[in-house]
Parts: sequence; C-alpha cells; structure tokens
Amino acid sequence: MRKNILLLCTILVALTMSIGLVRTIDARKANAREQFADDRLYLNPNTARRLALAFNGLAADWYWMRSLQYVGRNIVTYEENHPESFTIGDIDLHLLPSLLRVTTALDPQFIAPYEYGAMVLPEVNSDEAMALVNSGIANNPATWRLYQHLGYIYWKRQRYDEAGETYAAGARLPGAPDWMAAMGARMKAQGGSRDAAREMYQHLDESTIDPAIKEMVGKQLMRLDYLDQREAIRNLLTVYKERNGRCASSWRDVAVELHASGLTLEARTGAPFDPSATPYELIKNGCDVGLNINTKVPLK
Repeated sequence: MRKNILLLCTILVALTMSIGLVRTIDARKANAREQFADDRLYLNPNTARRLALAFNGLAADWYWMRSLQYVGRNIVTYEENHPESFTIGDIDLHLLPSLLRVTTALDPQFIAPYEYGAMVLPEVNSDEAMALVNSGIANNPATWRLYQHLGYIYWKRQRYDEAGETYAAGARLPGAPDWMAAMGARMKAQGGSRDAAREMYQHLDESTIDPAIKEMVGKQLMRLDYLDQREAIRNLLTVYKERNGRCASSWRDVAVELHASGLTLEARTGAPFDPSATPYELIKNGCDVGLNINTKVPLK
C-alpha cells in the first residue's frame, strides 16, 4: 500500500511540474512574434533544463510536439493564402531552430528532432541545420543515421566532397549499412547528378519511420521523376519541331511518341500526366512543357 501511495505521489508531482512548466512557457509568449525574436522561443535551453528539473524527457516531448504543430500550423496558414505550389522555404519558420534546439537540449539522445531538423531546416537556415545535426553527432557518436543526415545537408549546400567524407565516416560505425560507404564514393564522383540525388532520397526513405520525413522525401522523389519526364517530353517536342518545321499544336501531335516513352496520357486531350497525376501543359506555343497550376510536384 505504501508503495502504491508513493507511486501515486510521484505521478502527481510529475504532472504538477509539467503543468507548471507549460504555464511558465506560455506566460512568456506575450506579444507573440516580436518577443519570440528576442526570447529564442519561450525559453533558452539552459532555462528549460532548470525548470524541467528531473522531467527533461517529458519537457522534450512537449517541445517536440510544439515543433511539429508550429510547422503544420504555418503550412496550413500559408496554403490557405497561397493555393499555388510552394515549398518549405517559402514559409516563415524562423522559430523552428529554437524549438528543435531546446528539444534536443532537454533530451540529447532524442534522435527524431535531429532527423526532422536535417530535412526541414536546410530550407530555413542551413547553418542552423548543420549545427543541430553536429550537436546530435556529438551527443550520439555511434548513431550512423545522423551522419547520413549531415551528409544530406552538405549535399544540399553542394559541398559534395564533404558530403562524401561524412557518409564515409558514418559507414565506419558499427551497424552502418554497406550503402553508406557506396554513397560516400558516389557523392565525391557524382554529387550533383540526378541519379545520386535519387539514391540518396531512397535511402533516407528506407531508413526512417517518421511519416513527416517520408512525406518530404516522397515529394523530392516526385520532383526527380518530374525532371526526368520533362527532359523526355522536351526531347520529343524538339524532334517534332525539327521534323515538321513547327511546334506541336496539341498533345495529340506527339501522342504516339509520348505513349511509347512510357508516359500515361489523359484520354480526352492526350496530355501526359506528371508524377502527381496532373496533366502537363504545352507552353511557349507548343514548343515546351510546363506544370499545371494544380500540380502537387514541388518546384524545388
């Protein structure tokens, strides 16, 4: 009985402390955006650790959820005002680095925020992304996936040699898959190629269970498919123009060639579908191909 009472008291204390922490954090949100810029979002990491006392894990989970809610809310708000295609880089997420920094300061072995930051922060602030993942490696030196994510950030910055070195360093860790070493060599030899990008995104997709990261990676793979398709369609339109002395007046003019190239065509117009199942448009008087305004293919 005494043990049960002691356990109940411990739970009540934990709940009380977490509620107090949340109220303290929310109290510092007055004057929202202006104050956020100075406060580094509610609390700095040292203050958050002191307030959390022995409940760092609970506080880290709370900040992690706030990070995801912050990104999701801002995406929805931006989408409502900008129905056309957009990227993460178009959205104001200036508070995200602070949120992730506090989350990982409270629980340095919490891997998910490092991985999420590696995928999202390069579009917001690549220096913050690199600093976050480097801190993750410092706190979790045996976690090869963090080297994979740091290599990705270097790749995004077109620093292919450093990306290759990072993959190679991660490949030497216990449990790292063989493809990490292969990616290290490929980054140095073909870092800027589309094939290297596709392989890198496929490995990112295979090595994570985070649905948000999988969604982001899926969109990038979709964009690579679009670039391949655009190149093929442009070649067909160029051949048609050279053969006929004019550009295509409709998709029907090149329907046979489009079908032979493996593209799926819309029955009514003969327009090829992009990777998001939205018909492409003929542009520049039929001399080029473009994305429809309703496409889900990311622009970058």
